[in-house]
Amino acid sequence: MIAVPFIGFAVVAFAAIGFATFALLRRNAKGGTVLATAIALFMLGVGGGTYWMVGRPMMATRDAQGLATHDVNGLVPYLIKRVRQQPGDLQAWVYLARAYITANDPVNAAKAYGRAVTVARLQHKEDADLNAAYGQTLVAASGQVTDEAVAAFNAALKLEPRNEPAQYYLGQAKMERGDKRGALAAWQTLMAQVPENSPLHQALVDRIAMLTSQNGGGAPDPKAMVARLAARLKDNPNDAGGWQRLIRAYSVLGQQTEAQSALDAARKTFATDRDIMGALESERKELKLN
Repeated sequence: MIAVPFIGFAVVAFAAIGFATFALLRRNAKGGTVLATAIALFMLGVGGGTYWMVGRPMMATRDAQGLATHDVNGLVPYLIKRVRQQPGDLQAWVYLARAYITANDPVNAAKAYGRAVTVARLQHKEDADLNAAYGQTLVAASGQVTDEAVAAFNAALKLEPRNEPAQYYLGQAKMERGDKRGALAAWQTLMAQVPENSPLHQALVDRIAMLTSQNGGGAPDPKAMVARLAARLKDNPNDAGGWQRLIRAYSVLGQQTEAQSALDAARKTFATDRDIMGALESERKELKLN
């Protein structure tokens, strides 16, 4: 079992591209691709080098033969074997969850993160980011902020009151449950603490404007805002975050046909980019599109 730490580095390397890029794309981060690539290259250098230093590069695949699961270069089945033998190995559960994210399997990623959260609590190693990650995979798996996800985000806030993903999704939960005032308050609080030049800030501005308009608060015409965004994307279709904002904006306005058309256009534009397609699929599930 001495190879477990080294295999873990390799798992993070493969997960880094999908995990980091997914988060950056959802926030529409400028330069997100460059940052995600840098992270991935760093982890590949560390993980790949140590993996080969072990001297048995086929060990993971050989040891895991016969296990029916998603295969990320043999590492997922190896980690499944590891957590079965050592169910208290917190880091192995986290590696497994991230590997499932890379494999575009949010259902099993949520299960693995759930076990990681339980192990962390039993070992008195509770972590806000771990709880938030669990909540996010639950949202990705179900397409909505479930009660279980709400509990995970609340647990994250208890540990870190300013945790951004937890605040954002708890606002989303309120909106899904018809509490627009509660959603507005949650997002306004979050917007006040994030830098004005951050992609999250801009996304919050858009969502707050639409909610305020729906509540008669005199915000700018949301349809005009969406029309400007659609026009910009027509000239610059390679803005993945912009497409996600447009899809969500149409959905908030109740324009499901337009939201579906925007999703179809985004899929066509990024058909060869696995990470963006994964982010679009999560958006599709959350907004209940086809």
